[in-house]
Amino acid sequence: MSALARILVIDDESQIRRFLQVALEAHAYEVVEAATGLEAVQKAATEEPDLIVLDLGLPDMDGKDVIVRVREWSQTPILVLSVRQEEAEKVQALDAGAQDYVVKPFGIKELLARIRTLLRDRSTSGDALNHAVVEIGNLHIDVAAHEVRKDGEPLKLTRKEFDVLWALARNAGRIVTHRTLLHEVWGKAHEHDTQYLRVFIRQLRQKLGDDPASPRYIMNEPGVGYRMLESSD
Repeated sequence: MSALARILVIDDESQIRRFLQVALEAHAYEVVEAATGLEAVQKAATEEPDLIVLDLGLPDMDGKDVIVRVREWSQTPILVLSVRQEEAEKVQALDAGAQDYVVKPFGIKELLARIRTLLRDRSTSGDALNHAVVEIGNLHIDVAAHEVRKDGEPLKLTRKEFDVLWALARNAGRIVTHRTLLHEVWGKAHEHDTQYLRVFIRQLRQKLGDDPASPRYIMNEPGVGYRMLESSD
């Protein structure tokens, strides 16, 4: 049976690499390993992985520096797997170019779900952008028509509300940082206006009928950003 995808696992702890190798290969993924930042950058270039799982605490360089170096020439999805729980670490890694962040210790089912999301995004992102239509649960979002429907009924959104929703929807299942949302929707000059973003998220949730205490659509990642849930069930 051919592998579903090739995954580069970067971690200086051999037992973690072994655990991930066994778990990933059991689900039909091919695994390539690296124990240092330099080896990671080299294998990211030579092994052509479909996805990178990266620990930040490497012996020769910080994992965030690995992200920056890989992003100079590659858009391969990067999932950070780290013991660092601080919001600043998460934000810096995601802003450097990582697509998702999982804190150790972790559940293998959650990790596999995040991996499937990133691999699916990579294979379908071109089609999603070309057709500019996303279906999430009972939401239908059509960027060309500038239209959002919930259960078939149109929702009246402002231009900025629509842009925020579209930025989250096309990254469904992944964290989108405050900085990324602000830069994409309002421009570089507003990258630090997080209070401004909170106002629009609150308005958007009201129109979607989304309860932030028990979200069906938009989940808050405290201090980091927001994640569009992949299903509203």
